[in-house]
Amino acid sequence: MTALDRTGEAKRLTATLAGGMAVLLWSLLALFTTWASGIPPFQLVSLCFTVAALIGFATIARKGRAGWRSLRQPAGAWALGTFGLFGYHFFYFMALGNAPAVEASLIAYLWPLLIVVFSALLPGEQLRWFHLGGALLGLAGAALLVTKGQGLAFDARYSLGYLAAVACALTWSAYSVTNRRFGGVPTETVAGFCAAAALLGFVSHALFETWVAPSASQWGAILLLGLGPVGAAFFVWDYGTKHGHIQALGAFAYAAPLLSTLLLIAFGQAEATWTIALACALIVGGALLASLDLLRRRSS
Repeated sequence: MTALDRTGEAKRLTATLAGGMAVLLWSLLALFTTWASGIPPFQLVSLCFTVAALIGFATIARKGRAGWRSLRQPAGAWALGTFGLFGYHFFYFMALGNAPAVEASLIAYLWPLLIVVFSALLPGEQLRWFHLGGALLGLAGAALLVTKGQGLAFDARYSLGYLAAVACALTWSAYSVTNRRFGGVPTETVAGFCAAAALLGFVSHALFETWVAPSASQWGAILLLGLGPVGAAFFVWDYGTKHGHIQALGAFAYAAPLLSTLLLIAFGQAEATWTIALACALIVGGALLASLDLLRRRSS
């Protein structure tokens, strides 16, 4: 490996680690959301995106005119970013509202596997057996977490919810993979995507929900969500999917429900079981398997 190759690989590893930070932040989503319990979902996500957008704009403003110019991007980039951030949440909430949470959540969690599969369409990427195998192990682990070791009961009456869950998985995986084609768009632009997603979220809230005035503790949870899992996470995920090892990121993503469950256990809101231990082994093993080529490069 030449010095230039090592430099490029180091940058790609850094981007992969940045994308991995998004997974860690998403693991806080369930915990923080329980603290904001009682706020309608579209209202909650809109307020969180507003917090993320304001923080992003504050960062852009510090760079002056050069920072604001980062928002001047092609219409395709704006459409992809806005649809990715808002579309995922829209279909997810529609799925949960029209199908049992277990089945809807598991279908929605197909997105990491789809990222690995769709990555084969990207220039310079090659889908190998260990990428797919690692993602499938992660999916098996996520299935254990979501179902708690119980069986699934798909019912045709909930077809609309299932279809919305499929749309949810397709939306986020397509966004994550297609994002690589806009590698020249600076990550700061995500602030604009968050603002657009917040606006669409408020429209959906007005159509489907009734406003609930947040309490002081709920405002605190909203701030934490906007800073982390519904804020900074999208910025680092943007950088990771554009410049990192996307197959590894897809497999790493299954760590989010695992870490989320472990946090709920730590805060006394869930119990440790054998299914969680097995899910942990499957997800960690899958992440290592999907990262086999990355690990080989680091050892060479």
